[in-house]
Amino acid sequence: MAVLGPGSGLGVACLIDHSERRVVIASEGGHATLAPTCEQEDHIMAHLRERFGHVSAERAISGSGLENVYQAIAALEGLEIPPRNAAEITKNAFSGECQLARQSLSAFCAFLGSFAGDVALTFGARGGVYIAGGISPRILDFLIRSEFRKRFEAKGRLRNYLEAIPSYVITHPAAALIGLKSLVKPQLSRV
Repeated sequence: MAVLGPGSGLGVACLIDHSERRVVIASEGGHATLAPTCEQEDHIMAHLRERFGHVSAERAISGSGLENVYQAIAALEGLEIPPRNAAEITKNAFSGECQLARQSLSAFCAFLGSFAGDVALTFGARGGVYIAGGISPRILDFLIRSEFRKRFEAKGRLRNYLEAIPSYVITHPAAALIGLKSLVKPQLSRV
């Protein structure tokens, strides 16, 4: 299984379930280079590359990443916009007040889907890909209707492999604490 956590950053890890114990493989996967898959993303990446040099997945798939995508699309369309944080962009996307916010959140979900599919391939995560973090539960309905799953599976000749891998959004408010408890509990029984 693999887990991605878009929030203040982008965490990426893998869980291997051995018969006797579970092994967590932490990574710095959020800092891997993000690959564009369409012309709009080519333009967004070019804008972000100009600004940051290296464009990691975290530059587009995190709270500040949504802000970066919003600013990039605005710049590409020649729009002068007020600064907005991720919460404001999301609120405006939901309300329909701002087409730019809706476009940005759609691009965020598409990037997340592509990257989640890459993570599934990298770890061979046939047990599923779990989306954690603070953003996804808040945008769950939007995410479900987005291109997330289509982009998750869009891996050319490995489409069938990815179609068989489920994807989930973790909505439990204390998921991180439950995970920590499961890691600590076996250690306590040995003491």
